[in-house]
Amino acid sequence: MASKEGPARRVAVVGGGVSGLAAAYKLESQGLKVTLFETEGRAGGKIRSATEDGLIWDEGANTMTETEAEVGRLIDDLGLREKQQFPISQNKRYIAKNRRPELIPSNPIALIKSNFLSPQSKFRVILEPFLWRHSGMKNNTSKVSDEFSHESVGGFFERHFGKEVVDYLIDPFVSGTSAGDPDSLSMRHAFPEMWDLENKFGSIIVGAIRSRFSHKSKKGGNEKPLEKKKNQRGSFSFQGGMQTLTDTLCMALGKDNLKLNSKVLSLSFNDVGGSLSNNWLISYAAQGSMRKGSLQDQSYDAVIMTAPLCNVQEMKFLKRRKPFVLDFLPKVTYLPLSLIITSFKKEQIKRPLQGFGVLVPSKEQANGLKTIGTLFSSMMFPDRAPNDQYLYTTFVGGSRNRDLAGASTDELKGIVVSDMRKLLGAEGQPVFMKHVYWSKAFPLYGHDYDLVLKSIEKMEENLPGFFYAGNHRGGLSVGKAIVSGFKAADLVLSYLNSTDEEGIE
Repeated sequence: MASKEGPARRVAVVGGGVSGLAAAYKLESQGLKVTLFETEGRAGGKIRSATEDGLIWDEGANTMTETEAEVGRLIDDLGLREKQQFPISQNKRYIAKNRRPELIPSNPIALIKSNFLSPQSKFRVILEPFLWRHSGMKNNTSKVSDEFSHESVGGFFERHFGKEVVDYLIDPFVSGTSAGDPDSLSMRHAFPEMWDLENKFGSIIVGAIRSRFSHKSKKGGNEKPLEKKKNQRGSFSFQGGMQTLTDTLCMALGKDNLKLNSKVLSLSFNDVGGSLSNNWLISYAAQGSMRKGSLQDQSYDAVIMTAPLCNVQEMKFLKRRKPFVLDFLPKVTYLPLSLIITSFKKEQIKRPLQGFGVLVPSKEQANGLKTIGTLFSSMMFPDRAPNDQYLYTTFVGGSRNRDLAGASTDELKGIVVSDMRKLLGAEGQPVFMKHVYWSKAFPLYGHDYDLVLKSIEKMEENLPGFFYAGNHRGGLSVGKAIVSGFKAADLVLSYLNSTDEEGIE
């Protein structure tokens, strides 16, 4: 995108995770000159794949979904359709109950027919549409959830379905996707779509059904049904692991647009003279070269920040040559997580299970299970391990066991092997093990997360041409992070178009 007066506008993207890469990719595709700054020696953030001894594993996100249309378009644009990998039997997922993995029913009818829940809980699920149907329809403007605006995820689902559903379905799900727990997570921020369903329909079940039919009817007959079905088959990865996505984004951007090992130290906005370009000055240094003479400056027309807020607070901001103090940024709680990747000889696993994996509810800690869950990595993707081995990825820590997340490798190995012995009949020791520790795996969408979102909005309102993206807003999944990056890129395009036409007031 070139201005009426000359060359393409310049945008800085700070942070090389998937949201930053997505933002940079979209801006570059629109003709802007983009520089992406990343502190580490590689881009991709917590999306990281590795290989050793015939094993392929992921050290961050293991899969993603295509529920957002923008994600599907990105995959098509990058030519990654042929490299997508869909898990075998991905609908077969297990939850530990009384130290045994039990298959989760795949739909509400199957849940009612199964023995997974007690008769009382099944009756509660059946009654939910009738008990809550009229709650959101007292009048056209009523909002049933107003009085529960600070409600936890656990409180929300317990109101609708009862405590057993929270303990054995909601708890393991939120632990497995966010490392959080139902009591600490804010319903409004962690599950905004579900929150909106209650506001609109009262009943979650009625709302989900009506929304699905409404969604289908709005699409009409313009889409290609077979192609749609192909592109949305649930969770997936890529040949070689999830890093294939971020590596492809890096290649599309080109080396000249990536500044790796580059730590941004300060960002200065200055529009003296009414200039419409080069209003932002970014000062950065190569990692390990913090001497005064090693600092470098570069001017830009706009900035997208995707670094975690804890890192943003370490940066110096100036606005019109005066300090812009970030003391209004609240402290964000981050959840720690350890990943333990193991492989066993097939004869060591006496009760192998086909499917996606097994999640462990918090209540099962009383039965001696200490992990969050285990993905059956080579069951999902057979090319991830030699034919005579099973590959597993186990998660430990999160909000339920913060201290345990940072335990020694030997201690964690013992915990994982113990849980796998109980759940899968594992015998002996793994033939391979890798420990990956994330001290800040996920930001916690807690009950006061409004303060975090408002502080981000305050930065954007007070710093012209500054936009924030990443998993601090909009969701924690890979797809949500991509969409967040795209939204920030769209805001930059709108901002630059407006400054081209009107200037900055």
